[in-house]
Amino acid sequence: MHLQRVQVPDFRVLKDIDISFEKEFSPRIFPLGSLNGGGKSTLLQLIFILLHCSTDPEKHEFIRNLLEGFAIPEGVDERRVAKFQIWDGEKIVNLEFFACQDAYVKQLGNSTFGEEDKDVVDSSIIKIELPKIESWLHNKKSIELRKEHYLKVLEDTKDSKTIDQIYRFLDDCDKKELFFNNFSGGKLKNNDRNLKYICDYFLNLSDSKLKLNLICSVESNHEINSFLKDISGKIFLAAPSTQVFLFLNPEYRKLLFQQNQGYENYFFRTQEAKSKLINFYPYDALSVDILIDTFKRRRDQDFEVAVETGRYGKNYESFLNDINTLLIDKKINIAKGLSSVNFKAERNGEIIELYPEDLSHGELKRLSLYVWLKYSNVENAIILFDEIEIALHPDWQYQIVRDLEEWGPTNQYILATHSYELCQALTPAHVKEIEPKLLNNVNHS
Repeated sequence: MHLQRVQVPDFRVLKDIDISFEKEFSPRIFPLGSLNGGGKSTLLQLIFILLHCSTDPEKHEFIRNLLEGFAIPEGVDERRVAKFQIWDGEKIVNLEFFACQDAYVKQLGNSTFGEEDKDVVDSSIIKIELPKIESWLHNKKSIELRKEHYLKVLEDTKDSKTIDQIYRFLDDCDKKELFFNNFSGGKLKNNDRNLKYICDYFLNLSDSKLKLNLICSVESNHEINSFLKDISGKIFLAAPSTQVFLFLNPEYRKLLFQQNQGYENYFFRTQEAKSKLINFYPYDALSVDILIDTFKRRRDQDFEVAVETGRYGKNYESFLNDINTLLIDKKINIAKGLSSVNFKAERNGEIIELYPEDLSHGELKRLSLYVWLKYSNVENAIILFDEIEIALHPDWQYQIVRDLEEWGPTNQYILATHSYELCQALTPAHVKEIEPKLLNNVNHS
């Protein structure tokens, strides 16, 4: 996968964004710069949440949090959130995410049914079947039965009034998402676009809430569901662990600033968000469990090689050597049974024992990135890094470009950064920039 172009007309601080990441460039590593507050992190969050969370209803809460306050101007049918051009290895796929109101969703849905379908079937069937569907909708044990039934109703009727009545019923029961995700594979046709309903979200007005909807569109010659599912597993965000704070809704974010139980509740919510956002990797500290598990995997791989060839492989040895090379003047020490790790270093002619917390922040950072890429077997993916240079010496900021190219050569990397050293490790054409929006604070009084 390769994100070839991203366009964001107007989202939070992002205005008129149109950035291309050329797939022909080598390495496929692109620093992304701006002033503080210029929108680098916001852009990475937007890319990650839309592409990673759209196909999983359990992650739709993060889309709703992201779209907090994203309104549609009066008199406008739809408002674009973002447009992506993605190379899947064989072809270019254009994805567009836009918001719209309920009435426009119904127009998009009804346009699935052509003019020739409107005079085929008597709409009386729905008068008989709706009470049955309504009773099933309140029975959690019959989910599959109700899906099968209302899909059959829609297959049997071509009458536009019947279809509209189903829409109204599903709206009343707040089941529109269920409908779109299951009818025709969640895909609607509208002229030359395939459309998929993603989720709804609410806009807080002065005296009420307005329900809006997020729709994804793709060209008609691409299968939208399978592509969104593929891309959701191929998009990663690596960032400081505090970044997960930005994925919570405003009410949960406020917990951090409350006394008494506020922090405990906030901590619980952030941990819950991390567990759901499986492709979000906080790289502030090294996970010893992941490190040990990686050694176990390499050991098991060597055993599999031995079974097949009669000779043990060198996966474990290679991984061990790589880590010792990263640490420069330290050596990793694995306990028998692979139950724990520590590190050994020579100081004044004496061998001393160190534990992960004794390593510098920069050493832990570099080691954790290496282990994560190797542990996750991340390949042919789009990996977004937010301020990867934090805690790294300028020499290591320059070196991290070569590290990523070596550790995961098939991936594309987009690095939100303030590091000149990192940018200088690549050609000027690799470096992308979000134009700063400076404010005039001159006092004319």
